[in-house]
This record gives sequence, C-alpha cells and structure tokens, in this order.
Amino acid sequence: MLYNYSAVTIEGEEKKGSIEASSVDVAVSALQSRSLIITEIVPVKEGSFLENFQAFKIFNRVKYKDIVILSRQLATLFEAKMAVLDSLGLLAGQTNSPRLKEALGEIIENIKGGSSLSVSISKHPDIFSPFYVSMVRSGEESGKLEEIFGALADHLERSYELTSKTKNALIYPAFVISTFAVVIVLMLTFVIPKLTSILTETGQSIPFYTRILIGVSNFFRDFGVFLLGGAVVGGLFLWRYARTENGKMAVSRFQTNFPFVGQLYGKFYLSRMTDNMETLLSSGVPAIRTLEIAADVVGNDVYKNILLEAAAEVKGGKSISEAISKHPEIPLMVTQMIKTGEETGKLNFMLKTLGKFYKKEVDNTVDTLVSLIEPIMIVVLGAGVGILLISILGPIYNITAGI
Repeated sequence: MLYNYSAVTIEGEEKKGSIEASSVDVAVSALQSRSLIITEIVPVKEGSFLENFQAFKIFNRVKYKDIVILSRQLATLFEAKMAVLDSLGLLAGQTNSPRLKEALGEIIENIKGGSSLSVSISKHPDIFSPFYVSMVRSGEESGKLEEIFGALADHLERSYELTSKTKNALIYPAFVISTFAVVIVLMLTFVIPKLTSILTETGQSIPFYTRILIGVSNFFRDFGVFLLGGAVVGGLFLWRYARTENGKMAVSRFQTNFPFVGQLYGKFYLSRMTDNMETLLSSGVPAIRTLEIAADVVGNDVYKNILLEAAAEVKGGKSISEAISKHPEIPLMVTQMIKTGEETGKLNFMLKTLGKFYKKEVDNTVDTLVSLIEPIMIVVLGAGVGILLISILGPIYNITAGI
C-alpha cells in the first residue's frame, strides 16, 4: 500500500514524500531507518478507475530509451566530478517519465539512508536489469564508477540502436500485411456479397474461380463472428502460453528457426550476447557471473539456456569456448575466436570484435530484408487485388458486354 508522509531530519530539514509498504508499521520502520522523524503518515486513497488503470505497468513502464539517456547523462555528470546524490537529484527533476522520476526519488532516499548506488537501483528490477546492477556494483568495488558508467552508456546506446533497427525492419511489413488482410476480410464480408448478387440474378454460368471466391465470401459473412471469437480466444491462449516456460522456449525457437528472419534474430542475439559479455568482463565481473548475467538479459530462452549451461560447466573447470562449442546455435567462428582469446589472454578484444562483426551482419541483413520486402509486397498485394478483380469484375464485364 502507498503512504504519504511528512518528516524531519536530525538537522531539522522537512521532508515529504511517499513510500510503498505492506502496513503503516513497516512504512514507519523503513522511514526511521533513514534517520527521519515522522510527523505525519497517511495511506493514499484509491483513485478513480481511470487513474488506477493508468497505473498498470503497461502504461507506466520506463522506456528503454529513457534508461539510455539517463545512463549517458549520469556518465557525463560523473565525468564532471558531480556527486552521485546531486547528479541523481538533477536528473530526477528533468526526466519526463513519472515512473523513472519516482524511482530516482526512492534511490536518492535509499542512498541517504546508507545504501550503495548498486543496492538502491537493484530494488527496481523493472527498470534496471541485472546487467545494469552488476556493472554499477563493479564500478563501486573498483573505484571506477565514472569509467563504468561511460562504458555502460556506450553499451546501452549500441544495444538500443541495434534493437531499434531490427524492430523497425519488421514493423513495416507486419503493418502492411495486417492492413491488407483486414481490407480483404472487409471486402469479402461486405463488398463481394453485393457484387455477387448481380451475377446470380442474371442466371448466367459463373466461372469456377468466381464460385470459389463467392463461397469464401459467404463463409466469412455467415461465420465471421465465430471466426473473430475464435481468433480472440486463440490469441489469448497463445498469449498465456507464451508466458509459460515451455511457451517462452517455443517462441524463442520460432524466432531463430523462421526462414530468413530466423537468421536475422540469430545474428541479433549473438551480437547482444558477445557485446554483453565483453562489457561485463572489461568491467571486472568474473567469467561465471558474466555468463549468468548475460543469460538474464540476452532476451531469448535458447541462448539463455546455452549461457546458463556454459556457466555451470565453467564452474566445473571447462573453458567458455569448450562449454559453448556443443551447441549448434553458436557458430564455429564464435567458438574459435573465444578459444583464441582465452589462450592469448585477449578474450575481451575477441568478444568486442565478434560484437562489432555481428552488429554489421544485422545491419546488412536488415538492409537486405528491407530492400526485398517492398517489391515482394507489391507483387503479393497486386496479385491479391488482381484475383479479386478477375473473379468478380470479369464476369460482370462479360454480362454487360453481352447486353
């Protein structure tokens, strides 16, 4: 439950804010641990349905772009030798994201209460990933927080650029195909029946392909509601299934095995995996922990399991290259370069090289995909429209020509 509080510090400074707690006693204890003297604490009344609806995560989540911008700004402020609390306070007042502003406020209060920056941000897993927390912790332990945030900001910018380019390449064809499908269904349901009435009233013979189109149109008109209901139920079922462990694995395998697009996803996850590992290892994170963190943030269950299995085998004494070599999803080139890096002591350099290579591969694949999609869609859409015109307007033209 959310509580609004008023308090004063030991120095007499007034503080106001809100805190999430299971009860008022827990809230008071948490505030007292921050050396605050409570003067008033009241539960927040439930708002309207619309306000509560807007509070759902899907409408109140922090965008990845906001995290990228925040990290770059923190890196710049730390380079300017600004204190952590001052930097966070400045950025909390500038951000446009209500959820991020709230989180930064809580992080500031936790740091004032004696927590480290890494511990404070770890309390917000919906915003800061295990990768992010581990990088910050590494910077604190090594005394190189400024350098770590610079590397972190660079990494997040590379990841955001790669993710955005991949998504944008797939959004356009998905939108066009979906729109075309909706238009076809609407024509079959509402337009075609009116045109077919003209054909049936004449009593003339109807071509075979036209009868097929009329049959499909009648099916959509008579059973369209059931099809729509089935599609909604099927969509909900697939959504629920995709949230299960088996469902996540099925979606991950579908991504990497789908013709042509699967190659794009495979290169994308290899780029993300090697880039994450290079950034973590360069920041001083141990190899086993690096594999575990990379598994959490790679974004695909196939590669997640590969990295977790590799972490377990590395604990048993195997090298990283040996642990991942048995998986067909990992190309031989990746295994060989990692092995060379382990033998020469230049693993970070090899991983960085692999990350750059697969990023270029993703860029090239996306460019090729975009260049092919447009002519393919023109041909497909033209063929669909042509079939409709030949099937309906052709017989109507024959009727008018014979009059």
